[in-house]
Amino acid sequence: MRLAHKRKVQMKLQKHLKATVVKVDAAQNKKPKAEKQAVVAPSEKKVTIAKAENTALTPKQQQVLDIVAANTDGINSKGIGLAAGQEEAKAASWATSALKKLLEENLVAKEQLAGNKVIYKPV
Repeated sequence: MRLAHKRKVQMKLQKHLKATVVKVDAAQNKKPKAEKQAVVAPSEKKVTIAKAENTALTPKQQQVLDIVAANTDGINSKGIGLAAGQEEAKAASWATSALKKLLEENLVAKEQLAGNKVIYKPV
């Protein structure tokens, strides 16, 4: 592994760790206020957004999460990519990378349909 590449990877890891630490600290400081708001007006979107704040999501992942949350009956990866404005040929692969992270964080549920058909639903 080249030294420059190794430094670059380490810098990305440090940025990711710093971002999550800062968000966790901010969430702990604002936690009582967020609970009061949740009691006043609970809704599915606010719950999804609150879960997303605890994890470090990229803008692409946040966009995919919003599209999945808007389609409560479920949507496939190609539909997500098309809704985001991607070309038809690249739509499914564009959405797949973001969906992997959202599945790991349990923000999205994956359902297997007949054969190789898969749809994603908000949790």
